[in-house]
Amino acid sequence: MSDLTETDKRLVDILSRDSRISNAELADQVGLSASSCWRRVRALEDSGVIRGYTVTLDDEKMGFGFKSIVHVQLTRHDPDKVSAFIRAIREREEVRACYATTGQSDYHLHVVCPDLAAYNRFLEDFLFRIPAVASAQTNLILRPIKE
Repeated sequence: MSDLTETDKRLVDILSRDSRISNAELADQVGLSASSCWRRVRALEDSGVIRGYTVTLDDEKMGFGFKSIVHVQLTRHDPDKVSAFIRAIREREEVRACYATTGQSDYHLHVVCPDLAAYNRFLEDFLFRIPAVASAQTNLILRPIKE
């Protein structure tokens, strides 16, 4: 399902803003019957356009007052070391997202911690102990603009 119709795009847009919307309300907003809307959403799920539904957490209320983007450079791109890096990153609750990128850094991590001391422990006790990691540069997140 690579060619999305305008209705499909509207469905995806509405669901991306509120995935808990009822099927009846969603159908009403896009001008479809409830059964037709359900079938279209199901087709979007089956085709992989919609991969899943998530919740958006409030970092402050979860106790994560320290938020950063960490730019990681690897020593080498040895497949075994890269795989070990990826496995380790996937295991850490502090890492909300990880992206392999082009440019000066190899990976960009979205990291949350309770405070600066916890972040320092994350760096020293975890990130810098991964053999593939050569360096990491941290940018603090001051405030979200779009999530």
